[in-house]
This record gives sequence, C-alpha cells and structure tokens, in this order.
Amino acid sequence: MELLRLLLLAVLASEPAAAAGAETVGNSSQGLLEFSVGRFRYLELKKPSPEEAILRHISSNVTFLIFQIHSQYQNTTVSFSETLLPNASGTGTDKGLVFILRPEQSICTWHLETSDPEPVQNVAIPLSYSESDPIPGGCNLEFDLDIDSNIYLEYNFFETTIKFAPANLGHARGADAPPCDVKTGQDSRWRLQYDVYQYFLPENDLTEEALLRHLQRMAEVPQVQANALKVVTLTADDKTSVSFSSLRGQGVIYNVIVRDPFLNTSAAYVPAHTYACSFEAGEDNCSSLELFFIGFIFMGFFFYILITRLTPIKYDVRLVLTAVAGSVGGIFLVAAWWRFGILVLCMLCVGLVLGFLVSSVTFFTPLGNLKIFRDDSVFWVTFSCIAILIPVVFMGCLRILNILSCGFIGSYSVVLAVDSYLYTSLSYITLNVLKRVLHMDFRRAFINVPFQTNDFIILAVWGMLAVSGITLQIRRERGQPFFPPHPYKLWKRERERRVTNILDPSYHIPPLRERLYGRLAQIKELFQKEQPAGERTPLLL
Repeated sequence: MELLRLLLLAVLASEPAAAAGAETVGNSSQGLLEFSVGRFRYLELKKPSPEEAILRHISSNVTFLIFQIHSQYQNTTVSFSETLLPNASGTGTDKGLVFILRPEQSICTWHLETSDPEPVQNVAIPLSYSESDPIPGGCNLEFDLDIDSNIYLEYNFFETTIKFAPANLGHARGADAPPCDVKTGQDSRWRLQYDVYQYFLPENDLTEEALLRHLQRMAEVPQVQANALKVVTLTADDKTSVSFSSLRGQGVIYNVIVRDPFLNTSAAYVPAHTYACSFEAGEDNCSSLELFFIGFIFMGFFFYILITRLTPIKYDVRLVLTAVAGSVGGIFLVAAWWRFGILVLCMLCVGLVLGFLVSSVTFFTPLGNLKIFRDDSVFWVTFSCIAILIPVVFMGCLRILNILSCGFIGSYSVVLAVDSYLYTSLSYITLNVLKRVLHMDFRRAFINVPFQTNDFIILAVWGMLAVSGITLQIRRERGQPFFPPHPYKLWKRERERRVTNILDPSYHIPPLRERLYGRLAQIKELFQKEQPAGERTPLLL
C-alpha cells in the first residue's frame, strides 16, 4: 500500500504544475487539493469527506514549510497522515503544522477534515523558509506537537492571553537541529527575539468573509509588519505569554514574528484570532437626574465591585442588585441635598466621578501600557491622585465643577448608550478600570483597542455634546446665584409665608388632614347605592 502511495506521488510530481493565482478555489482533477507556496486558497470541508492537500515542486533551497488553515469558529483538523496522532496533528480554528523537509524532497502532503456537522469554510496557505530562518516552535516543550508553530489563545471577560512555544535556529536539510537548552550563548536559540503583533478587524463586523480576508494580512512576515501593531518585543529570557484586554465582540488577530538579529532573518508563527465571545453558546454570545445619576454611578460602581469580589452570584443577579444599590445611592444623595442641603458632600461626589473619568481617560492612552503601571500600587496611587485632584482644584468654584461634570459625564453617558447598539472602543475607557479592580492578573494585559471610523465619529459627538452642554449651562447660569437654597428650606419658607399672610388664597385652604378626609368621603359616596324615590315613613295620625 505504501509502495502504491509513493508511485502515485511520483506520477503527480512528474506532471506540470497548474498555474496558481493569488487565491484559488476547488479541487484538482486527481481528487487532491493543489496548493502553491505563498498562495491562499479557499476551501470547504465536510464531516464525512476528509481531503488530502498536496504541495509539489518544492524548491531545493527550502528547508521547512508551515502549512496553516483558518476558519471563523468551527474546528478543522490538519494532520501529517490519515491516522490522527497527538504529536502529528492539530485541531482548532487557527492551526498549522511545520514540515521539516528531507534531502531531495519536492512533494509534501497534508490531510484535512472536520468533525463539525455543518460545512466549514476555510482559508489555507503553505509558507516556505530557508535554512537561515528561525523555526517557530522548534523548541516546544509544553504542547503536543514536536515542533509547534501555533499560537494558543485563551480569553475571559477581563483578558485575552496568547501563548506560544519558543523557536529554534534554522538548519540545512538533513542536518540535526541545534540543541535547545544545552547552552545559552549568542550562538544558540537564546539570541532570538519575538515581536508580538495585534491586528483589529473592522468594528462591528462579525462576518466570516471579513475574517478570512483579513487573516491573509497576518500570515507572512512582510504583511504582518506592514499592517499590524507591534505591541511588545520579548527575548528568550521572557515568558512566551502575553495578555491583552478582552474586547467583547471585536475581532482581533494576533501573531508573533521570531527574529534572528545575527542573520537578519525572521519567520512568522500561525496567526490566531478571537472575538472574546462565542458564536454558538447561549451565554457570552457574540450576537448579544443629575444628583441621582451621580449617586447611582457612585454607589453602583463600588457595590458591583464588592459583590463580584466577595460572592459567587451570577452575572444577571449582580446586575439587578447593582441597579438596586445604585438607585438607593442616588435616592440618598438626592435626599441629602433636599433635606439638609449638604453642598460639600454632594459636590465631592460629583467631583470624584469627574475625576474618575479624567483618570480613566488618562490611562486609556498609551500611558496606560507603560511598564511602571504594571505594578498595582503605582497604578492605583497615580489613578487616585488624578481622581482626587479634580475636586481639590475646583473646590473653590463649585459651580464650575458642577457644570464641567454635567458636560463631560452626561456626554459620556451618551457614548455608553451608543455602545449598546453600535460598537465603540470608547466604552473601554471605564471598563478597563473596572476589569483591573475585579481581576488581579489584568495588570499584565495590554489595553490596546481599535480606533476606527465609528470611534472617530463618536469621539467627535462626545466632544461636541460636552462643549455645547458646558457652554449652554454657563450662559444660562450667568447672573444667577451660585447654588439656590435646598428644596426643604424653600418649602418651609413658603409654608410659613402662607400661614402668616391672610391675603394669600392658600391661607384659607383647609389643613391637609381635612382635605384628605373630604376626598375619601367623595370616593366613598361613589360606591353607595342610590336611595329609591317615594315615601316610606308611615303617616302619624
């Protein structure tokens, strides 16, 4: 059987290769999927019909190949043989295999299949590298494959973490691979460096076509460097693991380029993508008054943190309890002003909320990715100082503080409302801070977000609303007292005026108790039966 297989491959190798375009679709006449080096190919896999892929006419200066295949959320299996072995196959949405070529070898084959009951749309590509290029995953000790060029991705509500196996130095065909951990000098794999790249898909675009098209910009080294954002460079001494802030519903593609600075060569790992949500699960699905407002934010924010950190209550229940607690906080702050007129307390809460937003915006910038702020104590001290600085600076002019808070916080609430219907990265200004409070490991995550057309439009709307709101309030309050008396004081003053002024018509209004009794009597009469007409009393003689 093996002899017949070799004969078949020899016959195929002797035939002229079909012309390859940038993207090809369909099967070859021999029943094999024909591939060309560096050319993407769309294909569809079905459960009962595994496919065999073949690459022919491999150049003699190619030392190893990386064959990779991608789908949106359905798993695909790629294997060296029809029999699936843990160390010779991989299953997932972004999978690849490294094939070390033998001397004189010019043909390479792979087997592709899926266990998903529905047809799976894929895009695949074989990439070739020479003996001077580093081998991605060549020093793998953690994962199943002997040489593993895949990026392993995990996500939760807070962070997305990618892991990959260390690379090894390249070598010629037929030569032994350099040892991985025998020595650590500059003539070993310890000289290699790893550039981690991040690429954002178009916002609010969860289509399969968009993902498969943009994945083609993240497979080869030149395209990755031209299109993606380099987040960090790791050395061989660093852990091959990087964390990012999770962006629910936003497509993100990650890739790693390993570089050999001595030979000035490089190679790319197999890119991995995520939307930080599930396309199939029921939960976590991808398709899913001023003082009162300030009090609601203030109380709800801290209460949500408290119950999340201390209790295992489900997410939906936490939201309900947070809404209740926020309402209580809002009512309390309104009541404190209405009854007692405690201006300093109210304006302190207003200033702290504004300071929180200003501090959140500060750390939403590239400043938040500085290494010094990975330390929680440094981050929270700096964050708190910025937040407290706002009410301290404006405590001498409380009306300006109130107007600025209404303008910025009110307009940002519009941004959050828009995010419920149209994706925008601006919602992560405050969400990233909440994640860091709730999740201890979030401090190591990079907080990059996409900034695309939607964000520019909404940022302009936010600025316009804030400026117009502040301007309108300043013009309206010109010539008015800084703060009017609190409502209880006004009500008490009005009541005393009515009691002493007999000319006031309200002076002759009956007391509240009598008015209530009168109203109840009127209601009671509506339910009494009407008395019949006629004389019923007997005449007295």
